[in-house]
Amino acid sequence: MVKEYLQSEGFSRLITLIVLVLFLISIGSMVNIVLFTFVFTFLMGRLEQFIMIRLNKVMHINSKVVISFLYAVVISCLAIVLYKYLPVITLQFTELVTQIVFFFQHPPDSRVIQYAINIMNELESPLDLQKQMNTLYLYISDFGKLAFQIFISMLLSLFFLLEKDKIIRFTSKFKRAKFKSFFINLSHFGVKFINSFGKVIEVQFLIAITNAVLSVTFLWILGFPQLLGLGIMIFFLGLIPVAGVIISLIPLSMIAYSIGGMPKVIAVLIMIVVIHAIESYILNPKFMSAKTNLPTFFTFIILLFSEHFLGIWGLIIGIPIFIFLLDMLDIEEGNMEAPK
Repeated sequence: MVKEYLQSEGFSRLITLIVLVLFLISIGSMVNIVLFTFVFTFLMGRLEQFIMIRLNKVMHINSKVVISFLYAVVISCLAIVLYKYLPVITLQFTELVTQIVFFFQHPPDSRVIQYAINIMNELESPLDLQKQMNTLYLYISDFGKLAFQIFISMLLSLFFLLEKDKIIRFTSKFKRAKFKSFFINLSHFGVKFINSFGKVIEVQFLIAITNAVLSVTFLWILGFPQLLGLGIMIFFLGLIPVAGVIISLIPLSMIAYSIGGMPKVIAVLIMIVVIHAIESYILNPKFMSAKTNLPTFFTFIILLFSEHFLGIWGLIIGIPIFIFLLDMLDIEEGNMEAPK
């Protein structure tokens, strides 16, 4: 019985997965480059497929030309944004973090607000706003390291997409070499990873971008300052499923109270409710067709543990990793209804 299990496909895949996890742990900070490379490769690959499908109806064009053009456009846009708006964004984001931290340290003379802040100061969770804002600020402030990692990741993703067919042919040779079962299992995990993790990350990006655009539009109407900084903050918080909406409500309410008192806070609450309704009833059904609809309880538990083990990255990739594990266990996707 034991011998049969040790020789089974399930045990072989378990060993491969353990080796893969240990490798990712061992590379330390290089994980950032791995994650950035995967995200860029997946998103740019999906965009290239989207464009190619429509171009092929009109004319036949080499996919490498489309990929090169897309990267040229993206890099040019990034260069323009960094050159023209980086000082403004940095200043606004610094002022935004300073304003939020000052609000925490010097709350207004209101028992309700002081009580709420005292509770939040005691939290050790993804909702620990002060901790997460400080971590995010330190991460972004080390701009040189972050920019280098993004540059290397974009370069790697460009090379991968340009040589995708050649890479597939080359890596397929490992399936016929020694330890072929290990590489066959890696290929199996890779397909599962792309079909689950990749699609969920793509959806999170689409929802985060939409939320950021809608939120900045509402905040502009309400007369909020530092819109670029707020837009970046809302985008990153929008990458956190469910909890991102709650976390974003806290700093927005603080700023609203500072510039306009309770009427502004109420306006922000209405804005969050409207945007959350749009996300829940329009964006999620439209974008999340390939996503397992997790109960809110599970979502928060996953965020708690993923933030503990992976830090701020865990808030973004915790849910996609869990969806990947569900996919590995062949748990059916779709609405999770109570058994009858």
